[in-house]
Amino acid sequence: MSTEIQVQPNKMIVSSSPHMFDNTSIPKIMWTVVLALIPAVIFAIYHFGIPALQTLTTGSISAVVFEAVAQKVLRKPITIKDGSAFLCGLLMAMTLPPAVPLFVPIVGSFIAIVVAKHSMGGLGFNIFNPAHIGRAALMASWPVLMTTWTNVSTKVDTFTSATPLNILKQQGYDELIHLFGSQQQMYKSLFFGLRNGSIGETSVLLLLIGGLVLIYKKYVDWVVPVSMIGTVAVLTWIFGPHGLFTGDPLFHIMAGGLMIGAFFMATDMVTTPITRKGKVIFAAGCGLITVLIRLVGGYPEGVCYSILLMNSVTPLIDRFIQPVRYGRK
Repeated sequence: MSTEIQVQPNKMIVSSSPHMFDNTSIPKIMWTVVLALIPAVIFAIYHFGIPALQTLTTGSISAVVFEAVAQKVLRKPITIKDGSAFLCGLLMAMTLPPAVPLFVPIVGSFIAIVVAKHSMGGLGFNIFNPAHIGRAALMASWPVLMTTWTNVSTKVDTFTSATPLNILKQQGYDELIHLFGSQQQMYKSLFFGLRNGSIGETSVLLLLIGGLVLIYKKYVDWVVPVSMIGTVAVLTWIFGPHGLFTGDPLFHIMAGGLMIGAFFMATDMVTTPITRKGKVIFAAGCGLITVLIRLVGGYPEGVCYSILLMNSVTPLIDRFIQPVRYGRK
């Protein structure tokens, strides 16, 4: 640990590191991420209607309540104003189908906050992304509810109640294009969010804008989303439906939860590696596992499980990928 020595007349003051300060704080970061998600949230409510609003509200508020209760029981200072619990509940709710029964986001928030976060020591000590732990537990408990995609929108006419990744997995790429009408129409629907899926599988455009805001604010390292999305793009182009190098990487980039996962989940400061090289390895691993699950596995989507699996490898990455010590080459 370095020290700083300040010499004053007849007095020497020694202070410990750090010696650099700025106005960034946990509440500022958390609420900025929430604001970055607001455009996508508003569009999701417009697209899916009242059920999406109910699911998002229930998930966010219940997460805050569980945070306060857990800290009260553990006799810790109550820090619900820092926005971390609200953000966790919001992200967890955005991974759910819009019309799930309201007990589902409540249970998900409980698992995310109490089990995945506070059982490990609270903010800064959790090994796994709490929002995705909540979703994974819900998927294992109620797989039918978590994979029932009812078209509840009265605002936008979507083409089917199934998700694009579900159609790709069950019927193939050619049938997917046929249902959309054309490849260009499919790209348009995915980019602007005119399709079915989880609440967070909305407008790629709005999620991208929110992610770029976080990169601009330097709350997110751009190498993580670029590495994850780039890995998915390259691999899905190579391993296409009609042989090598016949894939559609643009579809896989915009389909499912890749955008929200790459910008808002895989960039979690607590559960990802410290060094930039470690972050690249982590993100590339997330992309690789996502493609394996999508193309080979039984589930149509693999973003959630890929991030959780790579979370478990983060300590190992940090152990072997370390920055050069000061003063050494």
